[in-house]
Amino acid sequence: MTPERFDHIMRVVELAKEIAIANSFDNDEVAAACLAGMLHDVARDLTPEKLLELAPAQNDVERMHPLSVHGRAGRKIAERWGIEDGRVLEAISGHVFGVSPENRVGMAVYIADVTEPGRQVNHDIRELAMTSLFRAYQRAVDSKVRYLRSKGKSVHPETLRVYEAICNLT
Repeated sequence: MTPERFDHIMRVVELAKEIAIANSFDNDEVAAACLAGMLHDVARDLTPEKLLELAPAQNDVERMHPLSVHGRAGRKIAERWGIEDGRVLEAISGHVFGVSPENRVGMAVYIADVTEPGRQVNHDIRELAMTSLFRAYQRAVDSKVRYLRSKGKSVHPETLRVYEAICNLT
């Protein structure tokens, strides 16, 4: 892991904790958010070959962009290390494409990952997350979909599924 990756991970852990506390997570949920934040990019710096070995591509987006499977590969590593908490595992695998809106831990980690201060973007989403986790999550996923479409890039089918699910909840 590079020093830059480690610094990013530590910022995600701290922000996920802040978001969890601001949204009245219980102590177990706060701990789960911290653990998921710590492990979310465990596979991020692996080679494309190793990523696809841990998490075989399931569609054209993943075949064209092996880095896109680093969340699922990270989940596989976390499982091998004995992590069993479904909220944590879904947060790790879903931090790339999105998580079920029932997974508050996953939403906190997703938001923390895309808004941590080192990225210098999405300040408004980070601020909103301190008062409305779900609305911030909606905005984060919407922002990702709009950004990818504006660049003419393919949107992962799982991101589209999450996007449609959260749009239908409003």
